[in-house]
Formats: sequence, structure tokens, C-alpha cells
Amino acid sequence: MIQKEKQFYNLKKFLKSSYQSHEVLYIQLTDRSSSFLCSFLGKFLNLLKITHDLGNKIGDQGASDLGSGLGKCTNLSNLTLNLNYNIIGDEGASGLGSGLGKCTNLSNLTLYLLYNKIGDEGASGLGSGLGKCTNLSNLTLKLYYNKIGDEGASGLGSGLGKCTNLSDLTLDLG
Repeated sequence: MIQKEKQFYNLKKFLKSSYQSHEVLYIQLTDRSSSFLCSFLGKFLNLLKITHDLGNKIGDQGASDLGSGLGKCTNLSNLTLNLNYNIIGDEGASGLGSGLGKCTNLSNLTLYLLYNKIGDEGASGLGSGLGKCTNLSNLTLKLYYNKIGDEGASGLGSGLGKCTNLSDLTLDLG
């Protein structure tokens, strides 16, 4: 039986559930459990929407792992990631973007990356990855209070310009 919507606030309860049948998942975990969870994300055969809320010192490795795990969710169409107030830098933003670029069915993405350490290279890498999301039609991207300059903004814009189906864009660089 497919469970339409489920919320989890700790990893033990989630792993004891029939997680392969979830369509909508709200997750609030720590950096450590988030990396562990990412190895399971490809097993979510019916997953259509994820809301992930992390403000727990997730860094480059955690963000990259999250991107890799999300890239395995082939049916994912709606994603909300709240990664505000972390320590994600260029490597993490690029890794996250690379993983998201593999989400070929993603049509709605809300990505909050406020108050991190993302610079020009990370913004460009994120844009490059998102540019591969060919079905993306609605994008909200909040990146203020990072270290993104003109070069990063240009790289981000260049990548997003490849999203040919994008009809609604909310972009805030601060």
C-alpha cells in the first residue's frame, strides 16, 4: 500500500517504516543521519516529493552526499530543501547541483541556501547542475548571505538559462 504523506523527525522511526512506499516525505535530520539516509534514497521507487529541513552544520560532504542520493530518486517531481544556516561551501553547492541535475522528472524546486559559505565556484556549479533539469518549470532559489560575486551570478545565470521549460523563477542573491 502506498502511503501518501508521512513525517519523520528521527532516523530510527523512518527506517522502521515501510519507507519504499512513501510518495511524500518530510524529513528533519542531523548532518550525520542525513548522510546515512542518502544511501537509501534510490530505494524510494514511488517518491514524488521531498521536504528536507536541515540547519545542523551540514557541510560540503553532507551537501554532496545529499545531492548524490537525490539524484537516484528518478520519480522525484517536487523538492523543497531548506539548507539555511549551514557551512556549505563551493564543493557542497556544486555537488548538490550535480546530483539535482540527475533528477530528470523534477518540475518544482524550492532551494534555500541562505547563510552558507557559497562563493562564485559553488554558484556556477549549482547553476550548471540545475541547467540539466530539463523538466524544471518552477524554481525558487534563495542564496543571499553567501559569498557570491559577479562571476558566480553570471555562472548561475548561464546554467539556469539552459532550463528551457522554466516558466516561474524566483531568484534572490541578496
